[in-house]
Amino acid sequence: MWEKENTMNREGITTILKGMWIGGTMTVPGVSGGSMAMIMGIYDRLITSVSSFFKHPKESVTFLALFVGGAGLGMILFARLINTLLTGPADIPVRFFFLGAVAGGVPMIYREAGVKRLDAKAFIYPAVGIALVALLALLPQGLFGPQEGAGLLGMLLQLLGGVIIAVGLVLPGISVSQMLYMLGIYEGIMENIGNLNILPLIPLGIGVVGGIFLTTKVLERLMERHPQPTYLIILGFMFGSLPELFPGIPAGGALVFSALTAAAGFAALYAMSRREAAAA
Repeated sequence: MWEKENTMNREGITTILKGMWIGGTMTVPGVSGGSMAMIMGIYDRLITSVSSFFKHPKESVTFLALFVGGAGLGMILFARLINTLLTGPADIPVRFFFLGAVAGGVPMIYREAGVKRLDAKAFIYPAVGIALVALLALLPQGLFGPQEGAGLLGMLLQLLGGVIIAVGLVLPGISVSQMLYMLGIYEGIMENIGNLNILPLIPLGIGVVGGIFLTTKVLERLMERHPQPTYLIILGFMFGSLPELFPGIPAGGALVFSALTAAAGFAALYAMSRREAAAA
């Protein structure tokens, strides 16, 4: 009993710490919380907890409460630090670190896909994922944002926008903050939240919650029935997110330093993903 209780406590602390890391990195434009969750070996558990929320409420609520609490704490603790780094001289090296970190998770996703040999599918499915990320940039800016006096059509568009945001929250490789910028609603949402003007955001919020349940259900089934294509498309999402993080090629000594930080990010996340895979 004592050993079982200790194991549960360790798992709870680990869940909080992973949530803190994922929540903190989500404040970086271009970094996907889903990608980090997958690299940290917690993604499948998140998907299962959300999709089976009403079937196993006790276990799901406990796990999700620990994770969400950790993620919220991570955002609070790291948001200011990361914002300071990204607006100072360390901007480019920090972006290269996260670029390397995202790339460090790619081998793990490739292993999860179970590719035995390089054939057409190993290239086609990732290309589909990259294309889907690129298509997000073509959506009209501001279309799904809170608009006063827009009536029923405006509410329906916000619901749809919430579902699109939920897809970005659930799928690895898609940065939610970047998606909000691409949809042209980041400033509007932040302004409403800052002014505690929550009413215009309700339809968007309903769309997000509904979209999360819908997306996790679909994704869980795809992972069970078609694991290889699903993971390869997710790999494409991750590849598609890399250009958003790339700050350009620095000059002089900054190039060497940026290369070193990218290598450090890659090594850290690659080692972490290998350890998680071994533990599983």
